[in-house]
Amino acid sequence: MGIISTIVIGFIVGLVARAILPGKQAMGFLLTIVLGIVGSLLATYAGQALGWYEAGVGAGFIASVVGAIVVLVLYGMVARRG
Repeated sequence: MGIISTIVIGFIVGLVARAILPGKQAMGFLLTIVLGIVGSLLATYAGQALGWYEAGVGAGFIASVVGAIVVLVLYGMVARRG
């Protein structure tokens, strides 16, 4: 059930990040899930590097959304170049 819950929460985080960021993001279902999961990982590792989280503690929902927005902005910059 851990993998399924990660996928569901990643999808929700990805949807919220796409809803907050203005503009059109041409992403499908799977990329939205990947966006949420990668954003959560980014927030977790950045938080641990800054000393906000201890090892083994994941980022919260809001931090995951912020991480997903950062990933989405970077994705948009790379997609425009290509």
